Amino acid sequence: MRDFVDGTAFNHEQGQRSRKLFAAVVLAALDDAIADDKKYGNGPEQIARWARSRDGREVLSCAGIDPNERVVSGLMAFVANGVRTSVALSREESERRNQAEAA
Repeated sequence: MRDFVDGTAFNHEQGQRSRKLFAAVVLAALDDAIADDKKYGNGPEQIARWARSRDGREVLSCAGIDPNERVVSGLMAFVANGVRTSVALSREESERRNQAEAA
């Protein structure tokens, strides 16, 4: 029984690592789309095309994100804002947004 529990815990941990890896791929795709938007002006269309593709749906699913149209429109809106993922996920940006909402 102990071996089963250890194996299950190990598999769960491996799954969590895999999910984080795929989430990093999604963040990289968002950054690429933001760069395309600044350079060519077609970032939201690029991320939508990627998210609707077979590979994009697979990556989103492996990252634990349901690849539906609501998610695609959210990704497009995020790219349209033009804020890089590293900045958007930073504590300073979160605090700035919270202060802007409170005012």
